Amino acid sequence: MSVIRAARLSDAKNLAELAEVTFRDTFSEQNTPENMDAHCQSSYAEEIQAREISNPEYATIVAETDDKLVAYAQLRWGNPPGCVSANYPGEIQRLYVDKDFHGKGLAHELMSECLNILNERHADIAWLGVWENNPRAIAFYKKFNFQEVGDHIFSLGSDPQRDIILVRPV
Repeated sequence: MSVIRAARLSDAKNLAELAEVTFRDTFSEQNTPENMDAHCQSSYAEEIQAREISNPEYATIVAETDDKLVAYAQLRWGNPPGCVSANYPGEIQRLYVDKDFHGKGLAHELMSECLNILNERHADIAWLGVWENNPRAIAFYKKFNFQEVGDHIFSLGSDPQRDIILVRPV
């Protein structure tokens, strides 16, 4: 049984490790080691996670099983792409589950908690970007009634990749 809770500053090291492992597990087969390394180094260091956990424009939640972080999600508020039409949009920036915990409903629980947080913070639209070559994630988001409204470029190292922008009312 996993406990979902707000991330604490003391989670930064373990969150950095989980974030890198889950990102690599998800995308390594389709990307070069150099681009994966560049992205992970610029996105998942312990200091970066500590900064994001402390930032009031972010909300980071973690799922913990037997005192080990096994999944996480991160929300942020700020500048959405032009295709997102909202008064106060919130982005689901990251949602990852350790591969050993796939298929146990944890991603659904995290998504539900993300939507609850967005509602509590009075977001009117939830939005996210998902890589066009990630059909599993796209199907997952569509189960939560996300709809495609556009796209943008996500730079993975030196590789500009197309992310599909999905939205749904909160």
